[in-house]
Amino acid sequence: QVQLVESGGGLVQAGGSLRLSCAASGSIFSINYMGWYRQAPGKERELVAAITSGGSTNYADSVKGRFTISRDNAKNKVYLQINSLKPEDTAVYYCNADLTSTTRWGKSTYAYWGQGTQVTVSS
Repeated sequence: QVQLVESGGGLVQAGGSLRLSCAASGSIFSINYMGWYRQAPGKERELVAAITSGGSTNYADSVKGRFTISRDNAKNKVYLQINSLKPEDTAVYYCNADLTSTTRWGKSTYAYWGQGTQVTVSS
């Protein structure tokens, strides 16, 4: 059974910083892609940042220069450093991982989601 667990969310004033963490656990063979998404009230879930196993990154235009995604392949973790927070960054942030796990029937590739962590930015 594979699980993604996020941590690091909270309430912060505009201009502040947070560091989100996501740990993947279970019978993991390899992790191909890890990313952070967010969903604000009344809005669709959107990609914030993504990183491949080789370290290539991709960011939403709205967060470029303020958010930094990184990963620790040895620990199956991904991080999101968020600086210069704005009230419009308020959302539930979700970790996503496209990974291959081992099961009794062999290997299986699937995209997993964490339960989400709330980030609230006050003005």
